[in-house]
Amino acid sequence: MIDTRRLGQGEVRVGAIALGAMGFAGWYGGADDEAGVRAIQRALDEGITLIDTAEVYGRGKSEAMVGRAVRDRRERAVVATKASQGSPAYLREAIDRSLKHLGLDYVDLYYLHRVDAEVAIEDSVGAMAEMVRAGKVRAIGLSEAGPETIRRAHATHPIAALQTEYSLLQREPEFELFPLTRSLGITFVAYSPLHRGLLTGRIRTPADIPDGDWRGKVPRFQGANLAANVARLAPLEAMATKKGVSMSSVALAWILRKSENVVPLVGMGRPENVDRNLEAMRVRLDEAEVTALDAAFPVGCAAGLRYPEEAMASLGREAPPKRAPAPR
Repeated sequence: MIDTRRLGQGEVRVGAIALGAMGFAGWYGGADDEAGVRAIQRALDEGITLIDTAEVYGRGKSEAMVGRAVRDRRERAVVATKASQGSPAYLREAIDRSLKHLGLDYVDLYYLHRVDAEVAIEDSVGAMAEMVRAGKVRAIGLSEAGPETIRRAHATHPIAALQTEYSLLQREPEFELFPLTRSLGITFVAYSPLHRGLLTGRIRTPADIPDGDWRGKVPRFQGANLAANVARLAPLEAMATKKGVSMSSVALAWILRKSENVVPLVGMGRPENVDRNLEAMRVRLDEAEVTALDAAFPVGCAAGLRYPEEAMASLGREAPPKRAPAPR
């Protein structure tokens, strides 16, 4: 069994690595449903307990697969899913849809997938807090929220987790979000810790990205940007060779070494991927090696935007202010 880390301010602990189920809906090309179910079950058997999905992943397909996989292992699973919009009316309907897709009575962690540009965060979190009181949700999370929004949300109801992109190629959260989440007792769930496969070394040219794969639309995986990002991987590859492990294991070990408050969320669509990512738990990086990786991958080093341009405005968004009630 692997090491555990605390989830939020409560007593629940989760495996130090989490499993992301976005790929089960075919975002990265073809997906094997049965292999995905077996991967979740293998992960749970090995102590990877936080299983992450969202309603938008295949319009409930990923949720249904997660629910099927955890049904006979429910006591071991910490199931997280996400709502796509922040209005209270939408959230109340969305949680019931997600529970139906999952086939579960409650979810352990319910995220607002992106901060709603039209809704005060107090209203969104207030509706989610009602779900906690109703027993449909055990803890609340945010994803890609700005610092002031996190503070406002946490003042409305305790926030257990913030999910935001973080990796050797995306280190911006270290400046403000890491100190903020630590101070509030919020677990930082690092999505795309292998930078959508780039830090595995298996993507070298655009030809390595399958047809229909969402990454083909991401600027960091296109043309000169991709070539520059691949060229930057040489120090990571050299360290992995020296240690006799994969590049991805070193990249994950670096995150695990950075902070006890961070849980990397890794896509694992097959049982063998689970075994491969567990290798990171056995990699030991000393202070000099961490410093060397920090120097090789400075903040802002990646070439190109991390999402298509039209999606960038939703990242790190601050919610609109709470409006005063209209006079009667």
